[in-house]
Amino acid sequence: MKTTWNLGERSTGVLKVTVSGDVWTSAQEKAFNKLAQNVELPGFRKGQAPKALIRKQLKESSIMMEAVEAVANEAYLFGLKEHELNPITTPQLDVEGMTEADVTLVFDVTVAPDVQLGEYKGLTVVRNEVAVEQADIDARLEKMREDFAELVVKEDGVVAMGDTAVIDFEGFKDGVAFEGGKGENHPLVIGSNSFIPGFEEQVVGMAVNEEKEISVTFPEDYGAANLAGAPVVFKVKVNEVKVRQVPELNDDFAKEINAPGVETFEELVEKLRMDIYGEKEKSAADAYDNDLLGKVVEASTVEIPAVMIEDETGAMFEDFKRRLEQQGFNIDMYSQITGQTQEFLKEQIGKDAEGKVKVRLVLSAVAKSEGLNATEEEIDQEFTSIAAAYNMEVDQVKQYIQPQQISYDLRLKKAFDFIKESANN
Repeated sequence: MKTTWNLGERSTGVLKVTVSGDVWTSAQEKAFNKLAQNVELPGFRKGQAPKALIRKQLKESSIMMEAVEAVANEAYLFGLKEHELNPITTPQLDVEGMTEADVTLVFDVTVAPDVQLGEYKGLTVVRNEVAVEQADIDARLEKMREDFAELVVKEDGVVAMGDTAVIDFEGFKDGVAFEGGKGENHPLVIGSNSFIPGFEEQVVGMAVNEEKEISVTFPEDYGAANLAGAPVVFKVKVNEVKVRQVPELNDDFAKEINAPGVETFEELVEKLRMDIYGEKEKSAADAYDNDLLGKVVEASTVEIPAVMIEDETGAMFEDFKRRLEQQGFNIDMYSQITGQTQEFLKEQIGKDAEGKVKVRLVLSAVAKSEGLNATEEEIDQEFTSIAAAYNMEVDQVKQYIQPQQISYDLRLKKAFDFIKESANN
């Protein structure tokens, strides 16, 4: 077999393999025998007629195309080995020329892209210093107070901004009650903007048992067409007024939090200080890792094949759909709520997909450059860790994850660890 390889843009090239001699002759013979089995001639059992008669019933082009199918895989593998190619997709096959003497097969092949690494050793990235300010603790305490706040009946019974008014209401358009416009003992947080614009402001100042007519206009883009842009009147009665009461910051509050090892307010403050420090420390570490990896990736050059971006986009989109389903949604519901089509979502995801692919390609190139590989022991340990994390048997995990994937992931991790260890801190 004779082969040629021409690499084009974005790691896509043309591999030509010319098959001749005994290999091509044998392929045609096998093709003829296969097709002959289905030829029926009067006076002979199916496939048992003399070859000369059968050959008259078969087109030479049919025999040759069958021969191409028989020899294509062998020719393809021969060409890959000859030029040391590492394909990442199934190739497209075409036939350039075909005679009884030889055939030239043309494979459109996308190969793993060549990465031109930039500087990845001895890089300098500034890591943010971590400190917990009193304002951080105060903000966390205030949030906790809000979380533990209780609604209590307001003594003066007059609605103010921020109160919860328990109301009965019924809406009328042109003097006729409309569907969906009635509610009883509805807790309305004044200032939440959960009702039609202008409604909540007119409830302010109403007293318990007071009744009032409130005039408002529905927004032009309101969901119900019969109400969009329409002026309406709501008859409203205030049944009860409640106010949020936040707890005092003392030892009783600290105990109510029910945090392990916390009995006093001072212990609560110290716990929050440690928690916030840990969060900031993780955030600083993540930022450092991202900046360091960003420098390495930015300094490297690689033409990413479109198919790799498409595959990554598809995988990320499927993961997005799974996370929606875990929250009780599906992709159609999400599209209706947000007004974003699936095509738009894939386009947005695709922007991140290209970056993720480049990161993996660059780290893989670093691993290759430094001879970093995962040992069998490390792969086994990773399988054990995954099994423990998901409360599964190791053999079960191996049914879902191939050792090659574990090895690949560990190589990328080793590559990044190498970059961090060589960095100037």
